[in-house]
Amino acid sequence: MAGKFELKLAKNGDFYFNLLAGNGQIILTSEMYKSKAGAENGIESVKKNAEDDARYERLTSSAGKPYFVLKAANHQVIGQSQQYEAEASRDNGIESVKKNAPDARVEEITA
Repeated sequence: MAGKFELKLAKNGDFYFNLLAGNGQIILTSEMYKSKAGAENGIESVKKNAEDDARYERLTSSAGKPYFVLKAANHQVIGQSQQYEAEASRDNGIESVKKNAPDARVEEITA
């Protein structure tokens, strides 16, 4: 099963999206956007930047857990991963974004 973006409306009226792998696991979560169009632009930016390894920043949380952020060409963060138990798992998450994002369909979740 192919990956997909879920475009959602937050309780505060902002929009955000998740990129899900084929197994339904969330592999990337966006920042909050004031408009649906902004979130849709964010999805397009993820699709455009996903395959470029230089766009990923590999980080470690204050709790010592590895995670990553995906940045656009202007260095703005367009998505962040969950925190992982190991660097290898984080790197697998990056590979999953590279594989799933470019051709992922967008599903709008309004409920």
